[in-house]
Amino acid sequence: MSACALTWTGTVWLLCRRTLLVCRLPLAPSQLYTSHGETISLLDVRSLKEPVEHFHVNEEEINSVSVNETDNFLAAADDSGAIKVMDLENKKVSRSLRHSNICSSVVFRPQRPQSLVSCGLDMQVMLWNLQKARPLWTTNLQEYETQEDSPQSAGQFFNPPLAHSLSVASCGNIFGCGAQDGKVRIFRVTGVKFEHELEFQGHSLGVSQILFMPEAYWLLTGGNDGKVLLWDVSSDVGKQQKSPAKSLQRRKAQASASTRKDGKLNKVASNEHARVLPKLTIEHGEKVNWISCAEIKGSKRVLVADQSSSVSVYPLPEP
Repeated sequence: MSACALTWTGTVWLLCRRTLLVCRLPLAPSQLYTSHGETISLLDVRSLKEPVEHFHVNEEEINSVSVNETDNFLAAADDSGAIKVMDLENKKVSRSLRHSNICSSVVFRPQRPQSLVSCGLDMQVMLWNLQKARPLWTTNLQEYETQEDSPQSAGQFFNPPLAHSLSVASCGNIFGCGAQDGKVRIFRVTGVKFEHELEFQGHSLGVSQILFMPEAYWLLTGGNDGKVLLWDVSSDVGKQQKSPAKSLQRRKAQASASTRKDGKLNKVASNEHARVLPKLTIEHGEKVNWISCAEIKGSKRVLVADQSSSVSVYPLPEP
């Protein structure tokens, strides 16, 4: 897992070595949670000498931490597959959720403080509600794997779609998942389930990080191939959002075009990979551990952390 994490506080950026994640509190921007090993610490950027508090609720190394937008619940995912949801007012675990393998990412949905999504090395993506112990909806990324897809590199062809990272757009209904097979998959939440909307590929190795920017459906991805890519999926997601009936007809048409070969279901290749191209390619050169977006001196920047002690800052185009 990552050896460092990166966050922007509004005035300075923090690089935390040997820390897996830094998560800011939406309603208290001067405070943030960090995870290190099995421990979560609350920090105040105005005084970083000592943590404000420590919590130990996970039994194995924590991979992801998320706080909901009302600052009353924190979710921490770990190597055991567990997601511990902590009530920040009462300082105790209120719910334990679980994947069957390492849970690599968990994110609360904007505008829906009781709802979160998670993914893991079991190739599962799950939608949860804090009032229930079982997921509302689950999908396995292998369901979207087809032998007819666009060619992959020889070293990557047999890579299973282990899910590494999640990010939810500001609308709360659209989220993206980055996986070991180099693909990015976009999903839409509809009620108590979610549907596969789009997938595309720009990385030759696994997608280690994914981040929706505040702008509508601009997406940053970082990969094990050392690249950082900027995507604009607003036209694809926007069209489908404006016309859900046409989106359903498109998916039905793709399903009807499916054929059986060698006893297994193989879908006819779609043109999604060719249609969605990166808006910007940054050749960072090192495996990306973390990415963050910030406005510095009036210009948008992407901050990239890798396994070194340095942070790289790259300019981003205006939307």
